[in-house]
Amino acid sequence: MITHLQRNEIFVFGSNQRGAHAGGAARLAKEKFGAQEGVSEGLSGQSYAFPTLTANFEKVSSASLEASRDRLFATARRHPDKIFLLTKVGCGIAGFTEDEIRPLFHNAPVNVILPEDWR
Repeated sequence: MITHLQRNEIFVFGSNQRGAHAGGAARLAKEKFGAQEGVSEGLSGQSYAFPTLTANFEKVSSASLEASRDRLFATARRHPDKIFLLTKVGCGIAGFTEDEIRPLFHNAPVNVILPEDWR
């Protein structure tokens, strides 16, 4: 579990399309790492919101996950000085299995650090 960050580290957490960060890693991101309410995707503070639930708190589609992954990877490439610490996005409150989510990240940029058992 990530409890603190270095200056160049970004906490990547699963979000919903409302940007309501009330539970799980999203709550930690809001309370400790500067994630802002209402920011459903992208950078805020030392956090990066990765939407895995719709605004109605239903699972997003595979196409939506892939598009969000592509935007995360593009952001990481634009910020090579930052280390993006990926949590197991979507595998908690959203209800995706690790087998559904893990393959999305198999070609991650070098500065996107996957959970240890996803490497």
